Amino acid sequence: MNPVVDLRELSVTFATDGGDVPAVVDVSLTVEPGQVLAVVGESGSGKTVTARSILGLLPSTATTSGAVLLSSRDGGTTDVRTAGAGALRAVRGRDAAMVFQEPSTALNPVFTVGWQIAEGLRAHARISRSEARQAAIEALRTVGIPDPEHRVDHYPHQFSGGQKQRIVIAQALVLNPGLVIADEPTTALDVTVQAEILDLLRRLPTEFGTAIVLITHNMGVVADLADRVAVMYAGRIVEQADAQTLFAHPQHPYTRALLDAVPRIGGRPLRGPRSEAAVAALAGGAHPAEPTAVPSSTTTSGTTASAPATSGTTTADRPRTAPVVEATGLTITYPGRFRQPPFTAVDGIDLHIDRGEVLGLVGESGSGKTTIGRAIAGLTPVSQGSLEVLGIQLRGAGERALRPARRKIGFVFQDPATSFNPLLTVAAAVAEPLIVHGAARSVEAARPRVDELLEAVQLPRAFGDRFPHELSGGQRQRASLARALALDPELLIADEPTSALDVSVQAKVLELFARLQAELGFACLFITHDLAVVDLLADRIAVLHRGKVVEQGTSQQVLGDPQDPYTRRLLASLPVPDPAEQAVRRGAWRALVTDPAAG
Repeated sequence: MNPVVDLRELSVTFATDGGDVPAVVDVSLTVEPGQVLAVVGESGSGKTVTARSILGLLPSTATTSGAVLLSSRDGGTTDVRTAGAGALRAVRGRDAAMVFQEPSTALNPVFTVGWQIAEGLRAHARISRSEARQAAIEALRTVGIPDPEHRVDHYPHQFSGGQKQRIVIAQALVLNPGLVIADEPTTALDVTVQAEILDLLRRLPTEFGTAIVLITHNMGVVADLADRVAVMYAGRIVEQADAQTLFAHPQHPYTRALLDAVPRIGGRPLRGPRSEAAVAALAGGAHPAEPTAVPSSTTTSGTTASAPATSGTTTADRPRTAPVVEATGLTITYPGRFRQPPFTAVDGIDLHIDRGEVLGLVGESGSGKTTIGRAIAGLTPVSQGSLEVLGIQLRGAGERALRPARRKIGFVFQDPATSFNPLLTVAAAVAEPLIVHGAARSVEAARPRVDELLEAVQLPRAFGDRFPHELSGGQRQRASLARALALDPELLIADEPTSALDVSVQAKVLELFARLQAELGFACLFITHDLAVVDLLADRIAVLHRGKVVEQGTSQQVLGDPQDPYTRRLLASLPVPDPAEQAVRRGAWRALVTDPAAG
């Protein structure tokens, strides 16, 4: 049989104001029927450009060479690179379809999902309205949307993130194409939802004979799904092999670096127990007089990082002083709107954060993690219970009472691209807390402190004169951390600070965070859905599920011996970069999701 797609020495160059930029250079790939090929690499490696070339979805500024041969189920072959507009319309959706990275932008908010699924059928065949509707219902049923007969008439905003991703996959499958291109299909999803989407994608080759080109930077997802792997770096393929061989014996240094950067549960922590001097200083309610000694150590990313010196004293051994955060029976309820009943986002939780401690708060989207973070920052009112932050009772507190506490709290947002004002330079953004709280009169007056902060987060001082869009994702997150540290906070709230980053960039940001926390001694609420990341950083972990804390303790207690079924399901849902181990974990995950007691 002919390959479903055959790329022969494909090169793509983009014309820009600064000259031609090569994005893909001499890429040759084949995908057999029913095969899953993973194309992996970091942002900018050329993997998405390669995938879009298969469907002729490149912009007019692109110049291509080589051949992109796409086979159809009837045996015909189309060179997409040279095909005209009519030929491209004929093959899109019928021979190959694409699952885009962000379903919220791929779906039109003003049309029902049934109409959008049936759109492909109407474009390629004469079909009645009732037939198109029935086909859309069957497509929704195939991808596991409950009650498809009714949900077919719902709009995208009425579905969760995981359900929207399933709907986008239903769009791709409705014409039974031979090839589905999935561009980062699980990047923005919780690990449990990600596991469900991967299980759905795994069915496509066996049940429908569909080949898949998977574009991702997540090596755990690759280990879970791929038959073959192609590693891209700087627009070129640097290594190709079957999945078992590549993970067991990676040949190229870049492949080894990608695998080393993946955080693993049980790996070497980025933070260790503190020295006796640091413990004593924190117990007295102050930061250490000088940074804790930081000997070199090798992290999971294979690079040298800083870790606090150890002397056998752990967080559990610290003398207990007044905690930075103390929540007792904390309940946060949002009032109902449009005759809807009130919604309780956080339901009677107890937790605390001691001075100098990192508490990892984990759970899925909608579990209440961000609501708790916002409440601690004084941005969301407390409905019931007690929440004391830095000695101030936040329940019922007014703005005047909150202002002193806010000066001592830093906040690192999930997406720095949206948290920065695009009209302000990086220096102005970092200086903003200093100006708001009266520590500086202007950006110019704050510039020495800003330069010091930029250097602390390993950014050149000159970056202060740039605008946010001129920085990469990892650089923006470093600048966001600098802004959060501007006022020497006693408490830092980090809300999913690395979820949108490549694994190697994530590793560098986490190492930087660990070093700064060791040197400055601030307490931290680290909010994430990635258990492997929180295992690297946290002294203690609290697991949140539907607004309740179902389990909390040290990393060894929570991750090494989880007691709650929900925690066990979270652990089983996390893919690991080892095909053999992942196959075992997949079986454990299936057993848990079929167990009603697993929540």
